Amino acid sequence: MLKQHSHIVAPISDELRTRALYTVEELRERGKADKEAVDKLYNLIVELTDAGLDFFFLEPLRRLRASNMMLGMARVGISSMLKGSKIVVHKVLKKLDDRSLASILDFIEEIIHQPEDV
Repeated sequence: MLKQHSHIVAPISDELRTRALYTVEELRERGKADKEAVDKLYNLIVELTDAGLDFFFLEPLRRLRASNMMLGMARVGISSMLKGSKIVVHKVLKKLDDRSLASILDFIEEIIHQPEDV
């Protein structure tokens, strides 16, 4: 679905990509939206969100060679955004059912891609 639309991308480490896809596969095989699945999914979403926030907010500042003070202020703001996101994600995931779990896993698979050969 995403390839049918214009979209933006944020790189993640190979380790995070591998772990994310492994987690998706593991949770899909289990098929149950129990506490363990919710915890694993929550941690994965927080890590992916953190990587995206770093790329979209801090990377431009690093490329502009912003001062340490400016980077520090940006980190404080991003930390606040991440805290707010964590609260919302946790509340949503606590109400997760098996079908909704499958939908979220589909979405995560859809947004994670291997690097293209150059």
